[in-house]
Amino acid sequence: MILEFLSSLSRFTFLTVLGLSVMAYVVSKRIKASTSLPLPPGPLADSIWGNRFDAAFCYRRFELWTQEYGPVFSLRQGILGLGGTTTVIVGRHQAAVEIMEKHGADLSDRPVFVAAGDTLSGGMRILLMKSGETFKKLRKALQSHLQPKSVASYHPVLSQTARQHLLDIIEEHNTTASGTKSFISTHHQDHARRYAAAVVMALAYGKVPHSFEDPDVQAVNRCLTRLGYAMRPGAWKVDVLPLLKYVPGYLNDLKAGHKEELGLFKSQLQGVREKISRGEEIPASFGKYLIEKQSMLGLSDDEIAYLAGSMFGAGSDTSASAISVALMAATCYPEAQKAIQDELDSVVGRGRPPVFSDQDSLPQTMAFVLESFRWRPVTAGGFPHRATKDIIWQNYLIPKGSTVIGNVWSVGRDPDIFPDPERFDHKRWLISGEDGRGKLRDDLKSYPFGFGRRVCPGQHMATASTFINLALVLWAFNLTPDSKKPIDTLAFTESANAHPMPFNIVFTPRVSVQHEDSEAKGWEILKEAFESYGL
Repeated sequence: MILEFLSSLSRFTFLTVLGLSVMAYVVSKRIKASTSLPLPPGPLADSIWGNRFDAAFCYRRFELWTQEYGPVFSLRQGILGLGGTTTVIVGRHQAAVEIMEKHGADLSDRPVFVAAGDTLSGGMRILLMKSGETFKKLRKALQSHLQPKSVASYHPVLSQTARQHLLDIIEEHNTTASGTKSFISTHHQDHARRYAAAVVMALAYGKVPHSFEDPDVQAVNRCLTRLGYAMRPGAWKVDVLPLLKYVPGYLNDLKAGHKEELGLFKSQLQGVREKISRGEEIPASFGKYLIEKQSMLGLSDDEIAYLAGSMFGAGSDTSASAISVALMAATCYPEAQKAIQDELDSVVGRGRPPVFSDQDSLPQTMAFVLESFRWRPVTAGGFPHRATKDIIWQNYLIPKGSTVIGNVWSVGRDPDIFPDPERFDHKRWLISGEDGRGKLRDDLKSYPFGFGRRVCPGQHMATASTFINLALVLWAFNLTPDSKKPIDTLAFTESANAHPMPFNIVFTPRVSVQHEDSEAKGWEILKEAFESYGL
């Protein structure tokens, strides 16, 4: 009825109604405001929408404002800067602890995401879902399969898939540069994406795609890319002025995207249902669990389809990017790379590739992983939270209903906690030990996976995936830059979960060959080493 009414209005009348509605909303908000405490300082509005900033790489713009206005600052968004929404950005480590962590219960809610949440996700994506009983039920089910103990049970799957990751690199050499000792890989990021998608496919549906070109993998990555762009702060004005959702045709692209991804998620889960109905023996998976427990969980077919599909957001997107970032860091920082290789040679040796059981004996390797998370965090800008009560911080008010963003990029660049923050230094995560290798610090966090009760449930899988793939790659290869195409370490996609833009790496086998009658001998030795790895 409302849509038909708005469609019948002239453009002038529509804009008039819209303007009056916005003004009425602003006035009502101002009448309700009653506090003597000020908002955190922040920049003055510089556009009709309040504070203007580019949705792409907004976390870098926020870092500049953090340096100017302090560890916590505020923005106003709304017509003529009158403030339909107050947004508070937290950009330093101690402030993140005092606000995002200590007030985790008060910030467990999400603001309304009309574009990415309601429209693209149909209100069913747990990442963007508002806090409540449905959210708690869904998250509990998801965490049951992504907590550390559960991820440890998936180590065989991760190891077998990592084995294929290494074989993919070797196969790329054999296909494009056979007979050479070193080769320039232009597809290593595709190999990382295939690894991540394969792991999540196995965990979610009990199936493993065989290549990055697999139609299901391509469809999943297409959906994740669309979601990442839709979630950028300021990307869709409807998230500031919800009335825009009634403008005919405005959200058509997102509606089409929802139809595509819901069809994808339902078809994947239907495949599991059909195998169960035929009495086939299928591997344990999250999808199988949801089907068997659907009645007890009280969820619809669409809801369990989206919950199983959420495994991709929780694991695939973050893991693929994190692995590529770690390899980028190793390539750009040869001294750090050598330190990890020395540790691997000392602890593991050259007789076999590293395995998960070596992890506790490889503190420098894990420190490298943690530093790569801080240096180029995947979710650099963090995801918005919604304050469900007034929060007082150092005589400033973060009002109930405001949007609060922990800017992961800035928190990891707090110069008081991470001196010279642009420098990649894995040793900042270590306490010196008597053996010279040190041990991991337990008092340091950069919050790469978010804050409080909305921390990414896929963090443990992403960490395990990054560790095992980094360890295997650096055990097997020396990584060096392509001299003709220098790596731009700030070149990332504009999506909410950022991926490095394509970059080249030169792979050279780390093997001792007594009689190098063939430059390709090292590749044969590595292939033999990984043929049975993880099986």
